Amino acid sequence: MRRSGLALLLALTTSTALVACSSSEPKVAWEGDGAPVASVDPDDIADATPRPDPILRAGNTSPYSIEGIEYRVLPSAEGYSEKGIASWYGTKFHGNKTANGEIYDLYLATAAHRSLPIPSYARVTNLSNSRQIVVRVNDRGPFHADRLIDLSYASAVKLGFVDKGTADVLVETLSMAGVDDLRDSETGAYRYLQLGAFANPETANSLRDSVAAMVSVPVNVTPVDVGGQRLSRVRLGPVADGDQLRYLRDLLMSRGYSPGLTLP
Repeated sequence: MRRSGLALLLALTTSTALVACSSSEPKVAWEGDGAPVASVDPDDIADATPRPDPILRAGNTSPYSIEGIEYRVLPSAEGYSEKGIASWYGTKFHGNKTANGEIYDLYLATAAHRSLPIPSYARVTNLSNSRQIVVRVNDRGPFHADRLIDLSYASAVKLGFVDKGTADVLVETLSMAGVDDLRDSETGAYRYLQLGAFANPETANSLRDSVAAMVSVPVNVTPVDVGGQRLSRVRLGPVADGDQLRYLRDLLMSRGYSPGLTLP
């Protein structure tokens, strides 16, 4: 489970483990936690976009100890692949700091892991339904021997196990090779076209539906904070290559839209 730094992690390990909920409520790992009032559609949840972030000291102390058990951070995320149980966390931790000082947003594709360097990126596959999501690992946990990774609420929605509470998953880290080229090139696999960010979610959803009818790539609405205001961002992507990106940009411009290149 994600924590507000290691101090909060230590405190939370004394909490009750998996909470027994009624059959009509999502199951969560910590007492007092839960899903937000406003649910999110799986199709509106965007993958995290791998980028060559520096590995800083924050969140990467090794070894570290929780409840008398010592854990070590891997020297590299390259080539990591492991199967295990995933759980999820939600409103109780929304807005709190993660182990590296970032702010947890339950609507974003993030995760907590005991040993992967922070930040790192991983593809998580729900082995029961083959659904996948790419997450940014930015916190430590889960500190339950039977769990491998804790996912954000949005990630659990995308993978289809919010109501169940846990899922058998495969976690595979993504290579950073070539990611530097994405910053200054139109040839990267993780490029997006942004159509706008709106205060009114209905406006964003209407634009998404209109554009989705004319293109073959995903069109998503995702929450984003701009100047302290929560907006709904409309984006296309990721695109396959530079040729597809240019084609889509030209198509949208010919229909009166003004798309801009973005990297999350």
